[in-house]
Amino acid sequence: MISDEQRHFVESIRDFCARECTPEKLTELTDGFKDPHNHDMAAKMAELGWYGLCIPEEYGGSDGSFLDASLFLEETTRGQAPIGAYAVTLICVGALNRFGTEEQKRDLLGRVAAGGTLAIAMSEPEAGSDVASLKTAAVRDNGEWVVNGSKMWCSFAHKASHVLIVCRSERTENKHEGMSMILVPAGTDGFTITPIDTLGGEDTNELHLNDVRVPEDALLGTAGRGWTQLMAGLNNERVILASTALGLAQRAFDDALEYAKERRQFGRPVGTFQALQHKFAEMATDLARTRLLVREVARMTDENPDRMLPQEASMAKLAATELAKRCALDGLQIMGGYGYATEYPMERHLRGAVVTTIYGGTSEIQKNIIAKTLGL
Repeated sequence: MISDEQRHFVESIRDFCARECTPEKLTELTDGFKDPHNHDMAAKMAELGWYGLCIPEEYGGSDGSFLDASLFLEETTRGQAPIGAYAVTLICVGALNRFGTEEQKRDLLGRVAAGGTLAIAMSEPEAGSDVASLKTAAVRDNGEWVVNGSKMWCSFAHKASHVLIVCRSERTENKHEGMSMILVPAGTDGFTITPIDTLGGEDTNELHLNDVRVPEDALLGTAGRGWTQLMAGLNNERVILASTALGLAQRAFDDALEYAKERRQFGRPVGTFQALQHKFAEMATDLARTRLLVREVARMTDENPDRMLPQEASMAKLAATELAKRCALDGLQIMGGYGYATEYPMERHLRGAVVTTIYGGTSEIQKNIIAKTLGL
């Protein structure tokens, strides 16, 4: 499924994480695991060319494939590398590659290749799964866009140099028409970012845009075509989220397996009890088949980036995120009280896994999409 070169790439990431992401270093880099993204760690990986995956060489990238990026996301998540903002940044990279102007690509893709962060804001207080009902508005005024509205659950906006705001630029009868995507730099007058405390730590935000003014060339792509542009990136987004969830599932499995081999009860390791052996056998099988699914959808995306894969991408996202939650929950059960204690990482894995079945389209939405592709 993957080439020898890609296999060596995965091994390099694994070695890097084993060396640079020890529990002691992570405690320092993440402020006691509260902050899932560290700019210095991102910069280190950028120096190795890893942050430039999916970015053409002419913009400072390494011109890797989407499958390469999927492998990177899985392995860095498994290795607990504190670069949580990379996933959403990669979603923005895909949009820039497809719709960005030459100036936007040179500026923003160059920033990312050097370790920078971008974010995208879609959800609103009254528009979550139904993104097309968003109300944040943008109007042209004297050579500028003026943006007003509120956004919710914007992952890593507080780390980003620019936030891609999905907004309504035209009033139409069809709610899927008249949307646009506008890039707003951090620190712009009237643009405020407020962190939201969550189970997973400091990773998401509420945004307020009060008469925020940006130049007309801040528009990404075509005015009024925002919905179509969003749909064009769904394959990438769902595979990106599936890859990170798969890495988290593997991490939870690895930690539980290590514990089961070392923890002794009734005179022998708990992993020798059949009840736990069966749990591990089921998890290992689910990990193997989900990995094949995620990598296959990434490969299909590389073969034809313009091809829509609603069924396959939704299956990958559904399978990987539900697996992450299940592996973390089973891992906690296997570890008992130690899994529940904050001294050990399993409870943190569970907190991180739960949200994967919510963001980027809930599991229920993914099932709706899959059912629709079956003609139901």
